[in-house]
Amino acid sequence: MNQQETQLKVNLISHTPEPEKLISAAAKLCYSQTPASEIMDNLTDEQVDKFLNVLMNMGHASPIEHANFTFAVEGVSRSLTHQLVRHRHASYSQKSQRYVTEGHFDYIVPPEIKKIPEAEQEYIRAMENAQESYDKIADLLIAKHTRENIESGMSEKKAASAAEKQGIEDARYVLPNACETMIVLTMNVRELLHFFNVRCCNRAQWEIRALAKEMLRQCYEVAPILFKNAGPNCVSGPCPEGRMTCGKIEDVRKEYAEVKKQETNG
Repeated sequence: MNQQETQLKVNLISHTPEPEKLISAAAKLCYSQTPASEIMDNLTDEQVDKFLNVLMNMGHASPIEHANFTFAVEGVSRSLTHQLVRHRHASYSQKSQRYVTEGHFDYIVPPEIKKIPEAEQEYIRAMENAQESYDKIADLLIAKHTRENIESGMSEKKAASAAEKQGIEDARYVLPNACETMIVLTMNVRELLHFFNVRCCNRAQWEIRALAKEMLRQCYEVAPILFKNAGPNCVSGPCPEGRMTCGKIEDVRKEYAEVKKQETNG
């Protein structure tokens, strides 16, 4: 098993060209007889800046659905992606444990576990046991299916290839939530803003919060007007958590102001 520490990697691999200009044109079309293509051609940077700031302050949300952002994410756990795919207004493509073998799988170690040596040792032991069980079960299943496939008339090569997929699709049941995975996700701006509202919050789970913060940093670099108020709800308004608030609203506002300041200065 690879015990090398797995690091979060987030890359904005694609986005709608000129997302702020596109959204401005789409919004202006609602109040104009001019075709959207002509509006797009005639918009200056100054007009986009002025109009989009008004649009975002008004909360007119439907036009911002026209712009999409696509991220490639590595070094995250299955625990994180189970949470991530609950954001249903998005598209996902994730590394399959049914078609990709998890021999020597990497895994995520929560920071709080790493703080306690005894807990970390027990955690690593659990990962090693999971790997050992996965390998053993997969081997037993693959051998069984290979025999059956050959008996059904398959060539040895084809039987072995089919048997591997048949074996690992059942062996994967013993794999832990900690297992490292990779995923590509696409969200439009409206869904991204909602995602940042709930997942940048201090009450969000630590791993998905780190993902959301880095996604926001990269989005802001591309479209600072669209994401000027992005972050947890308390960045631009009161905390909605009531008695469950973290009580650190000023610290959170400073944290996300710094994220955007870094990109502006960069």
